[in-house]
Formats: sequence, structure tokens, C-alpha cells
Amino acid sequence: MSAPKPHIPKRIILYPRDVENLTGRRGRTARAILQKIREHFGKPKNAPVTVREFCSFMLLDEMEVRENLQ
Repeated sequence: MSAPKPHIPKRIILYPRDVENLTGRRGRTARAILQKIREHFGKPKNAPVTVREFCSFMLLDEMEVRENLQ
């Protein structure tokens, strides 16, 4: 009998690589998108961007984005 797998919570923070994979954009453009989202929500320069903020800004379905995060 194998031990139960630990519960791994779903991520809520997006990184430039995630934006690259979700949008097909390159690294510099992905970082620029994240910076525009921070500015839109009045966040400091290096504050994390959540999946919910990304989806709201990009007008994407949150469940669809979460399914495509690795």
C-alpha cells in the first residue's frame, strides 16, 4: 500500500514564463504584460501578479487559464 500523495495547492501567482506559455509571447513582452497589469491594479513594481488579476486584465476565463498552467 502506497502512502497518500500530499495535497499541492494550486498556484495563484504568475511568472513571466507562465505568461509566455499562455500567450505565446516572448520573455520581454511577457514581462511588459505583467508590468502593465501591476500598473493597472496600482501595485508596486515587483509585486506578484495573481491568476485572477491576469485573467481580469486579459479578459480570459480563469478556469481555462488554470487548466493550462503547468
